[in-house]
Amino acid sequence: MRRTSTARGRVVRGVCGFAAFLLLLELLPRTGVVNPAYLPPFSEMMAALGRLLTEPEFWAALGNTLLGWAIGLAIATVLGVALGILIGRIAVLRRYTFSTIEFLRPIPSVALVPLAVLIFGAKMQSTLLLVVYASVWPVLLQVIQGVRDVDPVARDTARSFRFSTVTRVRRLDWPSALPYTMTGLRLAASIALILEITGELLIGSPGIGRLIFVAQASAAVPTMYALVVVAGLLGLGMTAVFRAAQRRTMHWHASERREAAA
Repeated sequence: MRRTSTARGRVVRGVCGFAAFLLLLELLPRTGVVNPAYLPPFSEMMAALGRLLTEPEFWAALGNTLLGWAIGLAIATVLGVALGILIGRIAVLRRYTFSTIEFLRPIPSVALVPLAVLIFGAKMQSTLLLVVYASVWPVLLQVIQGVRDVDPVARDTARSFRFSTVTRVRRLDWPSALPYTMTGLRLAASIALILEITGELLIGSPGIGRLIFVAQASAAVPTMYALVVVAGLLGLGMTAVFRAAQRRTMHWHASERREAAA
């Protein structure tokens, strides 16, 4: 009963805080604190969003954004898990790749925009390159850490029983890396969405980002903010979905049990 009331209290506080933020967005431009030409009232943003929902172009752009996000995240996940297990299991490989990973990881993905445009032009593939490059690192690093976290006693036992490599990966490495992988995947999903929309905005590939750029260039400010709201809702929805998937997948893990008990 106490857990339910605590969770309900968190939800109520979150809703109240969000409602206060929306009220602030409505009042600041109407009271003249902020120039409405740069920040229109929230009601005007919602009116523009209502008009967008009736336009096929918006739904096509939304579909392109979700498709690019999903493909990029899938590629990054496969690469991150495969390379993470390989590097995590082989100490020599881990030592030789550490400096390379630490060098490549901080490079901003937007720095690759000229290269992506040069290779693919203003197409989805250009944005896909940015998404994969940015979102592979959280998965890769988390999987490496998860594989390294295997119980040494269990590893020695598997070696003494001469388990095959496939059996060790399936019975030892993957169960140990799974909690880390889910965390990395949740982080990568948000990063992938950010880079998908950023790539569309900078490169001009089809999607929500391109519509934001067109709205800004044509001085359709309420429409621009309405599209930004859509991007925010996408991020919020994806975070909620992946968090729920993590709770369902990792219900047996101690971290999830502690959070449920909090």
